[in-house]
Amino acid sequence: MEHMPSDCGLFEVREPEAQRIPFVYNSPHSGRAYPVDFVEQSRLDPSSLRRSEDHFVDELFSSAVELGAPLLLAHFPRAFIDVNREPYELDPRMFDGSLPPYANIGSVRVAGGLGTIPRIVAENMEIYSRRLSVEEGLARVEAIYKPYHACLRRLIARTHVQFGFGVLIDCHSMPGNIRVAGSNIRPDFIIGDRYGTSASADLSRTAMHILEDLGFTAVRNKPYAGGFITEHYGRPARGLHALQIEVNRSLYVDETSLLKRPQFPAIAAAIASFMRQMAEYVDLYASHGALAAE
Repeated sequence: MEHMPSDCGLFEVREPEAQRIPFVYNSPHSGRAYPVDFVEQSRLDPSSLRRSEDHFVDELFSSAVELGAPLLLAHFPRAFIDVNREPYELDPRMFDGSLPPYANIGSVRVAGGLGTIPRIVAENMEIYSRRLSVEEGLARVEAIYKPYHACLRRLIARTHVQFGFGVLIDCHSMPGNIRVAGSNIRPDFIIGDRYGTSASADLSRTAMHILEDLGFTAVRNKPYAGGFITEHYGRPARGLHALQIEVNRSLYVDETSLLKRPQFPAIAAAIASFMRQMAEYVDLYASHGALAAE
């Protein structure tokens, strides 16, 4: 766990010298700089607080920049604020005072403790030792959530203008014990396209095939079909495609110690190959206008 000094950037964009491919990569849950006040507010020890991180996902996908795509990554932790939610999915039980009328207090994610300001980390562990003020919650949305999404929108819009279309890859990790419902399949990767609504079916199938050819078990949309970011930014009819990719953490990190496994470089190299092949596919088919609109 790192502590976030007051002058630390909340997120950053790592850019190539020139964008060469119509991709934007985003890692919203790999932040590991924890505000001191937040740690003091929590009833959890630092190791437990980190259970909701997408551990080292920003590093796994770092070669996107060498390929010619920008990579947006969070420094703030998901447990502090989750930008893969609507801006105001807030649980009234967490706050002293009344939330504004536009807050979405009834979503499934809020009910599960995983709203914009999460109530729990993994294994249903309560984060806070006391209620927060409404002002504190709304301040996080203004200071972090809104600037993050403004930055992501700019990257996507710039890509769309430059290439005539764009592909957002939203990068995540999942616990090693995840299974596909009704089976014993333990996926290495899950590709989420909001059940075919956030990206071209050909693009989703290609992502699956590339991962399988690399020797991994890949599934689509089960149990993760993509969150707010995938749903919100994927507009295939306008030539804007969004895929969520989940990497099984047990492939590259010890989920008890949260340290990298010796296999980490090999998984990162495989992901680099995946990104390169996705770029080659898009370059081939974009020349025919296949991804410009659905």
